[in-house]
Amino acid sequence: MDESKPAGSLRRGWTTGACATAAAKAAYLGWRTGDCPDPVEIALPGGARPAFSIALSEVAEEGARVGVVKDAGDDPDVTHGALVIVAVRMGAPGSGVTFRAGEGVGTVTRAGLPLPPGEPAINPVPRQMIRDNLEEAARSAGGPMDIEVEISVPGGEDLAKKTLNPRLGILGGLSILGTTGVVVPYSCSAWIHSIYRGIDVARAGGLDHVAGATGSTSEKAVQVLHDLPDHALIDMGDFAGGMLKYLRRNPVPRVTIAGGIAKMTKLGQGLLDLHSRSGAVDLAWLAERLVEAGADLSLVGQALGANTALEVLETAKRLGLPLGDVVAQHAWRTAAKALGGATIALEIAVFDRDGQLVGRMPFHPVA
Repeated sequence: MDESKPAGSLRRGWTTGACATAAAKAAYLGWRTGDCPDPVEIALPGGARPAFSIALSEVAEEGARVGVVKDAGDDPDVTHGALVIVAVRMGAPGSGVTFRAGEGVGTVTRAGLPLPPGEPAINPVPRQMIRDNLEEAARSAGGPMDIEVEISVPGGEDLAKKTLNPRLGILGGLSILGTTGVVVPYSCSAWIHSIYRGIDVARAGGLDHVAGATGSTSEKAVQVLHDLPDHALIDMGDFAGGMLKYLRRNPVPRVTIAGGIAKMTKLGQGLLDLHSRSGAVDLAWLAERLVEAGADLSLVGQALGANTALEVLETAKRLGLPLGDVVAQHAWRTAAKALGGATIALEIAVFDRDGQLVGRMPFHPVA
């Protein structure tokens, strides 16, 4: 996660799903009554009823179009400030509420996601939130419930390039997301969710090998090492435990964990959350691994006085000692334990800052 999380209490924000719900409800009421409410109140899944200001409204006889600016609070969300526009119009008789992807909203093209290929990337919970709030609006305004809902996010296609959507097979724009309607700043839930969906897409696509990497350098390196397609790459970050526990329940035949020496040292120490807040590199532990790799005991003091794990690795490299391999072996044991005997062959790959392979524990069954 972001190391620069500010101190103190942080302001919460609203998901794209909540913004789309507010815009849809206001558009429906504007269409049926001639006047879009501003602000417009919606019901969230947890029972809260926040109100949203309207940034754009156009009402015509055949429907209405309303825009709400997304406020993500203090979360570093790429969609903060984006305009979420919803157009509502009469749908086919008996169709109920149907959804369309407008400008900047993606379309699902791969199996494994909560929506089938060909569907607009408007997730199930936002869809239900929109339906529930439109039913409430229909009761108050006396209108129909066969409604077409089209969601657009101008500039969304460019914003989506900063997300994992292209890798997951969501093309053409953003996803309309949210399970509670509320954005909790710097929450790890969205990242964990993306790890799960990446594994789901890989499994649905019949891949027999996925690689979880701690960062961009190790991700690029492991992709080259195994010639992997993009959708075999899992943006694991610091959440090794989250990825491994999901793989335990949803196995893929071969799994590689890739990272730098510091993160893989932490994994070798037994940590499954590799973020600095959960624990630092234990230089005493790393010094023991240096001896295990064949170093003279006189080097222990040098390792204990090092500033970083990379400094210890550089010393080992100069002496021709396989420290990276020893760290990889210990990291493998931690990861294998988390996989809990699943039918998976596990590999650990350790890379330096230049993406060069400096340690490896080859594929071996964990069961």
